Amino acid sequence: MKSSFSWEAFDKIPVVGILRNVPSQHLQKLFAVYLDAGLTTIEVTMNSAGATEAISSLVKTYGDRLNIGAGTVCTLGDLDKALLAGAQFIVTPILNEEVIKACVARNVPVFAGAYTPTEIYRAWELGASMVKVFPAGQLGARYIKEVLAPLNQIKLLPTGGISHDNFAEFLEAGASGLGMGSQLIPKALVEKEQWEELSKHLSEFVEKYHSYKQQHA
Repeated sequence: MKSSFSWEAFDKIPVVGILRNVPSQHLQKLFAVYLDAGLTTIEVTMNSAGATEAISSLVKTYGDRLNIGAGTVCTLGDLDKALLAGAQFIVTPILNEEVIKACVARNVPVFAGAYTPTEIYRAWELGASMVKVFPAGQLGARYIKEVLAPLNQIKLLPTGGISHDNFAEFLEAGASGLGMGSQLIPKALVEKEQWEELSKHLSEFVEKYHSYKQQHA
């Protein structure tokens, strides 16, 4: 088991899969399928039932092959629980300056949530590894492009509304990564244990991503 985040793995395919309220009995198999598809980074949200237990168990099994993080970290209390469980990176839906500073002090990557240019710049200024623009679906790829015009040094991770069909628009706009939930990991496939279908779905996305990168190399 590794305890630290691998940027090398993340950079191979900078997509953060988001798991919220996935039944615990499905998580180990889901992670195996996710890994086999070629994805590298995934978060379990802290407002999911049994989140800390799930993170701890998954890190023990997959922590040397996947970046496993905690999402929806809104307070220092959430942060302490997540790190105690073994989370290798932290994702927030909001701009909480104390959480960002605590992650920076502990050398833990933090993808801090922000919405406006002022919030985005503040999160970056405080030391966020990347700034999660949320909810990105309401704003669209054009917003990412417009924010990066004056703030081009900031690494943005748009999250919310990103799909197989529109992810390239966000990358073309300058996004450094993508946060993807049910569009990447459909809940119905997991709950019905349709692992072959999920594997195909994930593999198709990975293929699309690599095809896009090759075309824009």
